[in-house]
This record gives sequence, structure tokens and C-alpha cells, in this order.
Amino acid sequence: MDLLQPGMRIVSLDRPWTQVPVLFQGFTLSDDSQAQILRQYCEWVLVEDEEKRLIPVLDQISALKRRTTEPLPETRSLQQELPRAQATWSRTQAFVEEVTRQIEAGNDLNLQSARPIIRECVDSVKANASAMFWMSRIKSRDAYTAEHCLRVAIFCVAFARFLGMPDEDLETVGMCGLLHDLGKLKVPDEILNKPGALTPEEHSIMRRHTTLGYELLRADPHLDPIISDVSCHHHERMDGRGYPKQLAEWQISRFARLVSIVDAFDAITSDRSYRDGLPASDAIRILFRNRGQQFDATMVEAFIRMVGVYPPGSLVELSTGEVAIVLATHPGRKLKPRVEILLDRDKRAVAPRVVDLGSTGSEPGQGTPGIAQPLPDGAFGASLRDRIKQLMAVADKNAS
Repeated sequence: MDLLQPGMRIVSLDRPWTQVPVLFQGFTLSDDSQAQILRQYCEWVLVEDEEKRLIPVLDQISALKRRTTEPLPETRSLQQELPRAQATWSRTQAFVEEVTRQIEAGNDLNLQSARPIIRECVDSVKANASAMFWMSRIKSRDAYTAEHCLRVAIFCVAFARFLGMPDEDLETVGMCGLLHDLGKLKVPDEILNKPGALTPEEHSIMRRHTTLGYELLRADPHLDPIISDVSCHHHERMDGRGYPKQLAEWQISRFARLVSIVDAFDAITSDRSYRDGLPASDAIRILFRNRGQQFDATMVEAFIRMVGVYPPGSLVELSTGEVAIVLATHPGRKLKPRVEILLDRDKRAVAPRVVDLGSTGSEPGQGTPGIAQPLPDGAFGASLRDRIKQLMAVADKNAS
């Protein structure tokens, strides 16, 4: 899908033509906007073209598949990117808060203004995704819906990039993530944040957030149709038991499948007003267990390779007793990320030191340590928030 080019003739789709917003059945791609629509909705399409044009494209397939076995590329260090990531995070959060106020006041929305903000998120993720991942782990129990949308947007951009989607798709998938739960802002707060099990009637009201969001987004003629599609269908399931329309697997768009995985991962790992979030390792087990039933199996497996068992920003205790914070993961070494050691084996602060747990280049007789256990943020006085503050202070000092 991500190798479509103008000039290719589209012969058939993995779904009926009526399920995709194109004007004709069987057409030749005249520009990338048509290819972009197909990438948003379809898992695969059948094309016809001259052999001399198709061979170079087919040769790229193996390289594209390798993308999900390699770490996300970085052009800036985590320390270099954190200031921009923090500023971008704050601007995007302010946008979501403003949208919330406008919906509560019943005012018209200017959702297209989100695109330049998402563009900043894309630029930051492309430079060093771990910086935004770190920001996403600073969570507020009382601001779940707004922060959830922001975190989903960031992870959707990173995941789409990890899958090898073209750069022009990253903004759109980020918009899908940012606005996917907009309908929840119209759900009564006493239901949205109820500190207990919902009644059947309350469940029905909660589920309406998908159609409420769809109606809000569809009303904006400037938004790409896939954004309202994702809002409506991100709770559909591969086994046809999702909502609101119990769609079959082939009816669920590619972007909706992607967002549903990220949405579930963040929901499982986030604190709510009525429960504490689960560790990322538990969320990964839940996603894996439900692959092929609730979630797209291939995408789940790729997502797990991207985030690892210990996502960036996680606090861990090493087999040496030292305490470290995860800097970045490697798809081929999910249990052996790159970490920064903050505390020694006696849990005393030390000068931060970076160790790649997956490295085989240790000195003779000195094995590279492993991770003994994940730790809650703040354990032994070490916290992600404090480390971000330290790095920001260094950046400010260097800039002055």
C-alpha cells in the first residue's frame, strides 16, 4: 500500500469500491492524493502497470518489511529534542483544552487549526520519538480525556512511521489520533468518570461517543473523511463484535485499525478517576492475547516491536541493583532497551550513564546487565519528571 505511485492502474481493492471515497471503480492513479485515500482505508490493492515500472517498486517491499525490525531512526539526541518536544506537547495540549471549552460552550469548532500543531508533533517524532514518548508518560489522572487524545496522536504518528507509511500520511494519522475521542466530550461527566461499573444504560450512552464524534467531525468540510471514519470505527473489532456497527474485518479501515491499538494501549496503562493504570508489560500481553479477535494481528505484533516490553520513559531496576530510565527500544531486543542509569546498586544518585543492554560489546568477563523488574515512577526517589527537568535545565544553560 505504501508503495503506490501515480500512473499505476488500480484493478481491485480488499473491500467493495463503495467502502472507499473514490469516484471511479478501476482507475489510474493521477496524483498522490488518490493513493493517500487508498492507503488510509485499504490493507492491499491489486494494480496493473508496465513490468519495467513495477520491478523497482516490488524490490522495495523487502526493505519496507525490514522497517519493523529496526529502531525508529533518530536525527537528534534525546537531550537535544526534549525542549522542542516539551514546547510542542504544551501547544497541542492547549489546543485540546480549547476544543474542550468550545464544545462545552456549544460553539463552532476550528479543527483544521490542529494540522499545523500535529505537523510540529510529526517533526519532533521524526527527530527523536523517545522525547515525545517521555512527555507522554507524564500523566494527570484528572485530565484523562484531553491527555489521552494527545498521547494517542503521538503514538499513532510514531507507529505509522515505524510501519513505513509515507511522510504525507503521518499528519493525517496524527489528526485521527488527536480527534478520535472527540465525542467523549459530549458524554456526561458523571458517566465518563464514574468511579464504578457502568449500568447497561450508561454503557449504551458511553458507546455513543463514537457516533457523536463522527457527527462533529463530519460537519467540518475541511477535514479529511478518514478522520471522521476513525472516530466512528475505532471500537470495531476484527471478529465483528465491536461497536457501533459491528463491522466485519474487511470493513474496518487501515487507519481505524491502527488507532484502535494505540487507543487501547494508552487506556490500559493510564490512571483513571476510578482505577490505576496497568504496567505496559500487562497492556502488551492484553493486546497480544486479543490479536486477530479485537485487533489486527499483524499491526499488534508490529506495535509490540516498536514500544518494547519497557517503553521509553519507564523506570527499571537492573540485575546489578542499579536503577535506570529507558531511553529507547530496539524491535529485535524487546527485553534489552537502551537505558540511562540514575542510581547505583545502593540506590544512591550517580552521574547519569547510558548503557545499551542489547550491546554485545562488553569487556571480557563483564556481561551486560539485564532488567530485573519494572519500577513505578518515583521509586527510590527517581522520577521521569525530575529527569526531564534536569535535562531541560542543561538545555536552557547551553542556550544562554
